[in-house]
Amino acid sequence: MRLSGTHLFTIDALLGPVVDVGVTPTGHRRVIPVVGGTVTGGLRGAVLPGGADWNLQHPDGSTELWARYEIRLDDGAVVSVTNTAVHAPDDPAPILTTPHFDVGADGPVRLRTGVHVGLLTPRLDEGRVRIEVHRLDAAET
Repeated sequence: MRLSGTHLFTIDALLGPVVDVGVTPTGHRRVIPVVGGTVTGGLRGAVLPGGADWNLQHPDGSTELWARYEIRLDDGAVVSVTNTAVHAPDDPAPILTTPHFDVGADGPVRLRTGVHVGLLTPRLDEGRVRIEVHRLDAAET
């Protein structure tokens, strides 16, 4: 068996100003608002405002990403996205993430199952991040 990946779609999320919560018992907390954006590729739509990445820098320098936001597809279906990762301080972009999708009956229900990987490329000088979403599948060799 071997793994193969298929690109499904790309999320280009616009970010708002960082809210610096400060140092907490678990690390340095920052909240990075998600204020909009686009979805292109196999799915098309818009990133809805109101989500955020509740980012936590641990004392060892690693950073935990935990983002939650919604996308509205062009057909009107809404998909909730939770995207997570933990990366070392010197990890180069793109950062590997694990996106999970909560989809209603009117949406692309195939996103509810399987394994998905995101390739997150920060473009902080532009106030955005790009996430290429891929589905992993096992194939006979």
